[in-house]
Amino acid sequence: MPTPDSSRRKFLALTATSALAACSKQESETAQEAPSRLGAPVSAYGGRSPHENATRLRPSTPTPEEASSLTPLADSQGIITPSALHFERHHSGVPDIDPDKHQLTLHGLVERPLTFSMSELERLPSASLIYFVECSGNSRSEWGSNKASTVQVSHGMASCSEWTGVPLKLLLAEAGIKPEAKWLICEGGDACRMSRSLPVEKALDDCLVAYGQNGEAIRPEQGYPLRLIVPGWEGNINVKWLRRIKAVAEPAMARDETAKYTDLLEDGKARQFTFAMEAKSVITYPSGGQSLSGPGFYEVRGLAWSGRGRIEKVEISTDGGETWQAAEVQEPRLPKAFTRFRMPWRWEGGEVALIARAIDDTGYIQPTVEELIAVRGKHSDYHNNGQKLWKVGADGKVTENA
Repeated sequence: MPTPDSSRRKFLALTATSALAACSKQESETAQEAPSRLGAPVSAYGGRSPHENATRLRPSTPTPEEASSLTPLADSQGIITPSALHFERHHSGVPDIDPDKHQLTLHGLVERPLTFSMSELERLPSASLIYFVECSGNSRSEWGSNKASTVQVSHGMASCSEWTGVPLKLLLAEAGIKPEAKWLICEGGDACRMSRSLPVEKALDDCLVAYGQNGEAIRPEQGYPLRLIVPGWEGNINVKWLRRIKAVAEPAMARDETAKYTDLLEDGKARQFTFAMEAKSVITYPSGGQSLSGPGFYEVRGLAWSGRGRIEKVEISTDGGETWQAAEVQEPRLPKAFTRFRMPWRWEGGEVALIARAIDDTGYIQPTVEELIAVRGKHSDYHNNGQKLWKVGADGKVTENA
């Protein structure tokens, strides 16, 4: 069996040969297609080409204020999700907040209750860090037999951005958090005052009070003007439109950590506070809804991430999980961020079952859905990080493993 390196060399050689053969034709066509008149002038705010049409999918719902949109992962490039394509999840719609009037209050079990304006927060020492955010309900379609037909539907409630803001531990140090404070109640400024309980230990580790996303102010649907970023943990705890943080001794047992965002087990008990999003990966090309033009060389590629650290390795199977081979894991490999993987592959034209599995730097191996069900039963609705299989038919069409 050829090694990945030798397969890549063959792939590059064939690609180069094709490029040389078409070179003279392209040169003549380029000369004919060159613009004959001046193009568009400079603009105040840049937009994308009208030839690009990737959009967030918005599932239909009778309550659009409590809804979501899905990132088109199959159309993404690199590891950063454009702010305009970052998935959404709302519980009472997107509020219109004036940043000049918005404030963040820290109180409760602290020595010095504090209130910050946005201008005061932006004067403090800041950090810019790349983290993914994933809804714990991402891939909920994969629990049953009616699996999602595209990667946008199955995995689109995950996105990755560069977030800029003030480390939460700096604000807590300024307020003087008391030793008996073990939890923080973090509350948003939306109509439902969505709130979650955050362990102080995590707050003092790597959390950000963010006002920037991908080089500009956070978008309204992502929490403008202020959002809590809790790296690697379920999306719901990354409270948007952040307005209040209260230090307390016990968790609040709020609606979104009791009635929602828990997993009912077979014995009737529920898993609660399962914060971390485990190692996960998905092949984005070839994936559901796409087609291969014919036998030959292709590059299998996709995304991997882990809420517990850095992606160490990604393996790909072309025979439904019978055998595995290492994919190339692209740098940068950042903790709690999207990571790109790729593998040169020759399709011979027959039916193929493609799967990826991620391994993070804790040694955790992404499981199958069947392995998850064996542990949790069939009532789970959240935290599905199981492997996703795509079938390539003899006609080149890619479908889900229904």
